[in-house]
Amino acid sequence: MVHYKKVAFYTLGCKLNFSETSTISRLFEDAGFAKVEFEEHPDIYVINTCSVTENADKKCKQLVKKALSINPNAFITIIGCFAQLKPVDISKIPGVDLVLGANDKFNIIEHLEKVESKNEIAKISFENIKNTKEFVPAFSYGDRTRSFLKIQDGCDYFCTFCTIPLARGASRNATIESTIKEVQKIAETTIKEVVLTGVNIGDFGQGGNESFFDLVKELDKVEGIDRFRISSIEPNLLSNEIIQFSLKNSTRFVPHFHIPLQSGSNRLLKAMRRKYLRELYAERVEQIKSLDKNCCIGVDVIVGFPGETEEEFMETMTFLKDIDISYLHVFTYSERANTTAIKLGESVPMNIRKERSKMLHILSDKKKRAFYEQNLNAIRTVLFEHEEDDGMMFGFTENYVKVKTPFNEALTNTFQSVKLTEIDRDGLMKCEIITV
Repeated sequence: MVHYKKVAFYTLGCKLNFSETSTISRLFEDAGFAKVEFEEHPDIYVINTCSVTENADKKCKQLVKKALSINPNAFITIIGCFAQLKPVDISKIPGVDLVLGANDKFNIIEHLEKVESKNEIAKISFENIKNTKEFVPAFSYGDRTRSFLKIQDGCDYFCTFCTIPLARGASRNATIESTIKEVQKIAETTIKEVVLTGVNIGDFGQGGNESFFDLVKELDKVEGIDRFRISSIEPNLLSNEIIQFSLKNSTRFVPHFHIPLQSGSNRLLKAMRRKYLRELYAERVEQIKSLDKNCCIGVDVIVGFPGETEEEFMETMTFLKDIDISYLHVFTYSERANTTAIKLGESVPMNIRKERSKMLHILSDKKKRAFYEQNLNAIRTVLFEHEEDDGMMFGFTENYVKVKTPFNEALTNTFQSVKLTEIDRDGLMKCEIITV
């Protein structure tokens, strides 16, 4: 495929997908390809797909259409979760040339070298997900301040609403020693913050001789990385020892946890096949706040799960109002093929799902506002990013308050001690910089 030399990427979905896209992009650059933006008339498009929601599936088709409008002769490759779940469906999308399943996405260069031109019929390289045993490390690089580090892949939980085990296979990871080597590669760059990501990161080690807590303690010793942030961890796997170490004993882990809840109704949690009840969730939040009242806690929640009654939704609303969390990620349930949830309970009408989602978004705004108000006039440390928007630049405090200040190139990718002074109309925090 010698005549194809410019490649562009588009990533749908989670931080894990971003880490993998970045790693794949480096494979292209090592092979002599020039990485360009989506609109810069590339010869090859690589679209990394998600399949958490139906909208992600539709977005894939839209992106293919957009790519062809930019370059009708572009070679289009689809990878990611949707490619593993529905390779034949994707191969029928007009313009798609190559579909790679979970076992093949990191061998994309080898597949492209075998292709001479665009195909009338897309080629598919796909294996049963049960054959996916290897863990392939990945980390994102390009955002100079932050890297998403993949420490784990796959999931053994099989929640009734989720297709990820079908798309990514069984839970697996590298050894702690190998993971530390990946972090040391990041430490040699300009990156100052690493976000730990995976499908179910708390399952690191899967009950073997190593655990996620063991990894956390070793990561805390790595020189050259100033901050580690835990992206998302199941409440049943977020042990008190992890909380204690992160908030009181660590020098590098920041006071920020993202803990999926999904529902405040115990009946629905059981129907979802979650591995905890809401009482455990409340205990985790209480434990965190007892050690650091300013710790940021994010929550995933699903609305409109099959059979969710008005009373059960209000249970979730009340539960979330009453516990000390900082923001919500709200997901509207969407029916997914080959999941158990579609056989459970009566389907919630879409208009009711949207109404409930709106209510939770309003609650999230109130929770976030209250959390920011709690941080007013506090002295925090901000890592400023290189993004500029309307003369302003942005960064995050250690406890995940998003801060804005007039753009100053000298502040890019630096830690600054700041006083949080005012919540702006756009919901961000203004600050006074104490050190430059």
